[in-house]
Amino acid sequence: MTAIQTSIATSASTTHVTSPAAVARLRSVGKNYGSVRALRGIDFEVHAGELVALLGPNGAGKTTIVKLLLGLIQPDAGRVSVFGRDPIHPDNRMRTGAMLQVGRVPETLRVREHIDLFSSYYNHPLPLARTLACAGLEKIADRKFGDLSGGQRQRVLFSLALCGDPDLIFLDEPTVGLDVEARRAIWDEIRNIVAHGKTVLLTTHYLQEADALADRIAVINQGTIIQQGTPAEIKSLTSGKFIRCVTSIPIREISQLAGVSEVKQDREAVEIRACEAESVLRELLRRDPNLSGLEVTAAGLEEAFLALTKEDNLAPAAN
Repeated sequence: MTAIQTSIATSASTTHVTSPAAVARLRSVGKNYGSVRALRGIDFEVHAGELVALLGPNGAGKTTIVKLLLGLIQPDAGRVSVFGRDPIHPDNRMRTGAMLQVGRVPETLRVREHIDLFSSYYNHPLPLARTLACAGLEKIADRKFGDLSGGQRQRVLFSLALCGDPDLIFLDEPTVGLDVEARRAIWDEIRNIVAHGKTVLLTTHYLQEADALADRIAVINQGTIIQQGTPAEIKSLTSGKFIRCVTSIPIREISQLAGVSEVKQDREAVEIRACEAESVLRELLRRDPNLSGLEVTAAGLEEAFLALTKEDNLAPAAN
């Protein structure tokens, strides 16, 4: 059993620990779409006041979990609860907000009209000015939705998830199509939401986004939660460092150095993964005094995610 498998198995054995502060919970939940098993006995919780990032490849089951917690679909096995009740309970509607990956609203309504309409569904919505500000919509409040760019539409959908001042917010790929400045502004607003005691379940393919925002990360693959932990804990599952440099040493020769686990060419440079970066660096510099463009970085969330979701690293589902 590999180190990754051992860690996954250890995590799986502890997923039944229940927190009284869980606001959303799946217990032994299974969901099928015809012959496709989307979820396989999932145990998963989101606790009050935290931001959980749910990561996984396409088709892993992320959106299915969100739809179950919103009451949009029903499980085939197990139990789903939000605020201790069935997700479709009317009281939950007043306490949840959602930005789904595919959001459709009437294109002829203006931005402020959409926000007014969605706010009317809640007992204590945010003021219009606050909702516009949270998504940077002040300058386009009177524009029709159909006239907006893709990024502007994303920001409107984000504002609709927040306008009711909900306690639990589902954000499914919230920054797709946004430029760097707009994405950073949304990140700041999400941090502000959590700082004020709100709970957020985030799904994203931007691993940098999960690393920057999440209190806890859950990795799902093939319908099973295979690992959970803080970003630092997830990243610690991948050992070693990455060396990037421009060198005349042949790749084959580098691959034979002690401590080197992987070497690949990247344009004019080579990228080296090494478990003992210091000794590898000394040897590289000894063999090529003219080595240049040197960069050394620790393994990040992307490397841990790829290692976890490799098929040969998947542990059997514990349930």
